[in-house]
Amino acid sequence: MNPQPVNPNAEPADPPRPWPDFVARVPIGFARRHSILGVADAEGRPLFLSTDDTDPDVIDALRRRVCPAKLERWESDRLASAIESAYAESGIDTQGAIADIDVKAATQSAGADAPQRVADLLDDEGRAPVVKLVNALIYEAVVAEASDVHVQPRNGKTLVRLRSDGLLYDAFEFPAAVHEELVSRVKIMGGMDIAEKRLPQDGRASVRLGDREVDLRLSSVPTQHGERVVLRLLDQSTRRFSLDELGMPTRIREQFMPLIEAEHGLILVTGPTGSGKSTTLYGALRQVDATQLNVLTLEDPIEYQLENISQMQVASQRGMTFAKGLRSVLRQDPDIIMVGEIRDRETAELAIQAALTGHLVFSTLHTNDAASAVTRLIDLGVEPYLVASSLLGVMAQRLVRRVCDDCGEPLSEEQIAQELGRVGETPWVTPMQPRHGTGCEKCRGTGYRGRLGLFELLAVTPEFSELIGDRRPASELKRHAIAAGMTTLREDGAEKIARGLTTAEEVLRVTRRSSMSGDTGQDDTGDLPPLEAEGF
Repeated sequence: MNPQPVNPNAEPADPPRPWPDFVARVPIGFARRHSILGVADAEGRPLFLSTDDTDPDVIDALRRRVCPAKLERWESDRLASAIESAYAESGIDTQGAIADIDVKAATQSAGADAPQRVADLLDDEGRAPVVKLVNALIYEAVVAEASDVHVQPRNGKTLVRLRSDGLLYDAFEFPAAVHEELVSRVKIMGGMDIAEKRLPQDGRASVRLGDREVDLRLSSVPTQHGERVVLRLLDQSTRRFSLDELGMPTRIREQFMPLIEAEHGLILVTGPTGSGKSTTLYGALRQVDATQLNVLTLEDPIEYQLENISQMQVASQRGMTFAKGLRSVLRQDPDIIMVGEIRDRETAELAIQAALTGHLVFSTLHTNDAASAVTRLIDLGVEPYLVASSLLGVMAQRLVRRVCDDCGEPLSEEQIAQELGRVGETPWVTPMQPRHGTGCEKCRGTGYRGRLGLFELLAVTPEFSELIGDRRPASELKRHAIAAGMTTLREDGAEKIARGLTTAEEVLRVTRRSSMSGDTGQDDTGDLPPLEAEGF
């Protein structure tokens, strides 16, 4: 059979549909090594894709053992990408990996494979059963776009839970006898001490799924029934969102952009853990011309690589704190500095001094609303006049789940009134088109898929600076900001309900505490301490 030549002028097409029998019987390592892939042609018949360098004997052997097929030559780079896509699409047999676990042999096999710099989830040829199982669990998490994997021991069983769209759900359950082997394998991946089971440990690793590389932040803690392990997934291939794609309303974005373009001052993003603060900071830095300005960041951890920006990793256990790192950064002639989080008085004072001496500083705080960020800085020991002089604005935010586009349905007029009545706000959006999700396979029956932000921007005006200097409480600061036109988190939520983007249930879930603190006049932030594990 004569191979069909490559057309160098052909337009790039979608990845070909893999031939199931080929992917099931030929390991990805073999396909990569010999540059060959079995796919279905336009008529649904098997077709081998290869390069000019593919060994003819390999092709003949595959025709005998897998299926007789025609041959088509592809360029090596294009074929390599097609191989990765084909095996990633076919996935990992998670249930098969679970069934293959031999509890007696698992202890000996957990560390059978030497740890790799970047583990390949798809290349499990010759791997120990427990290694295949852990790879399968991580694969399921990546495909589900989960942010975390929890391996949680319970009385008589081990539960694996995934956090998707901010909420946890049960994914797999194993016999308790497998738990130690699972934990040992994760520890080996992260370079942790498998013999130490009485103290918390942290580690990190990287895995590859086709063309995607995912960084893992690993944490283990001892519990009553055994060690509990959490894997945080940071997908480096994830598209970086712009501010409008995050769900930031046009009028808030138009107020926020002049703050980003200021020459000096302090800009804060506030909210509890998991509210998307780091994503907003990355989106803001994307608006900066880093080719003409010197931009440096202090992060814990560095979640995503930013082009033309120098990023520094904070490591408190080695003495590299935010405060110490900020002192060093200030000697690097910076124009813009991003401090991952203000956790203590020293960091707060350094950030404000940097803002007052000609630098634009971005940072985050753990508070429930924008006005409470002012009182939090003062509570940390910063003088009110310094806060008033340096602060440009505070963005408070939350993340809510989006209504699934595949199963979302419009509400009736009666349901619309009930939905908006629950949040207690009247949106200005007309016509109103609220929706709810009925549940489908793509959203796992939840009615939601993906997330977007709710935003509350407090821009500091001269009048507001006077209130800060007078040590006015957060409740009074908030009332003044609302009177000056600030859109609250609840109001932004009502608009997104009216547009059919989310539901009243979601808005209430994430804004209930911020609304309570604003109504009672109390700074309801005492139960939101800085969390080392949050990163931003």
